[in-house]
Amino acid sequence: MKILPPRVLRALERFNAAYSWDHNAYYHRWILRQLPRRFDRALDVGSGSGDLARLLAGRADAVQAVDSDPVITAQAQKLTPSELPVTFTVADAIAELPAGAYDVITCVATIHHLPFTLALTRFRRHLTPGGTLVIVGLSRAQTPVDHLLGVVAVPANAVMGWLKNKGRPSQRPVAMTAPTRSADMSFDDIVREAGDVLPGARRRRRLFWRYTLVWNQP
Repeated sequence: MKILPPRVLRALERFNAAYSWDHNAYYHRWILRQLPRRFDRALDVGSGSGDLARLLAGRADAVQAVDSDPVITAQAQKLTPSELPVTFTVADAIAELPAGAYDVITCVATIHHLPFTLALTRFRRHLTPGGTLVIVGLSRAQTPVDHLLGVVAVPANAVMGWLKNKGRPSQRPVAMTAPTRSADMSFDDIVREAGDVLPGARRRRRLFWRYTLVWNQP
């Protein structure tokens, strides 16, 4: 982004604000493809407005959705039909995870808010044998590949915003009102630390400033 002139950056910021879209939701369908068709219990860490938790409820008997922000959690509860098997809890994702074991654990755009290695260790402990952990995270750009993906994502982001909003300016999605912070770990840092805790985890850089990690409990 820094290679662009300030005037272009300001124009892009105005455009993206007018045609905003949820980068995390872009990966929800991909997440579902990593999971079994049916499972008993799921845990969504950093559930935000509950979009992914509601999708998981279509496959799970019960979904625990945890977020540390009471405001976005209250909005998630309002958006969720009472008949869906989703329980929203305001809790610390490290110290206060709901007890029990889960067949599926998801964590989208949240783990960079947490102590990374400790969070992975807690997730591993809560995963049933054969269970699946799926993380969509943010990393700090460091390598030429990271910066190239960032450059490609700039025009792609604008095009996606235009298409998803059908050419009409709109308000930010509820999911984008949650508190945010920048990532401080590089993708190489993530690969190294995740490899120590989750041997065999599948990690990949992705478009729109994201990476993915998938691991199955032996």
